[in-house]
Amino acid sequence: MVTINDSAYTHRKIIKVACALIEDDLRNILVAQRSSKMSLPLKWEFPGGKVEENETVESTIIREIYEELNLQITIIEQLPSFIHHYEDFSITLIPFICQIEQGAIKLVEHKAFCWASPDNLLDLDLAAADIPVALYYLNTLKK
Repeated sequence: MVTINDSAYTHRKIIKVACALIEDDLRNILVAQRSSKMSLPLKWEFPGGKVEENETVESTIIREIYEELNLQITIIEQLPSFIHHYEDFSITLIPFICQIEQGAIKLVEHKAFCWASPDNLLDLDLAAADIPVALYYLNTLKK
């Protein structure tokens, strides 16, 4: 897990969030744009959501992707977790590389989606917590 050693954040509750880097056959990644009504409006993100009590992170990401995008996915690999501190809250972001098993994308909460190539992923206005995940993913592709 990657974190920032900043004593200003030590007493803050940290929310566990699972996210999916859903790859297609060309290694493009599915990213979703938050709606204008959501926190962090219109930012792009790797879709996912909060881990509920008594739920594994694996079951969270499968549930969230089905609820948000109408997709059934398979988890390929879990990546390292990252802690990010926003002004009002902190999250531990737990990313998974996934593939679509079945379903057609249907946006339930998000405004839009796109398939970003590895070369263009960082050109999107990503939510701050997603940037270290994107950088880690892109660095692992180059190895």
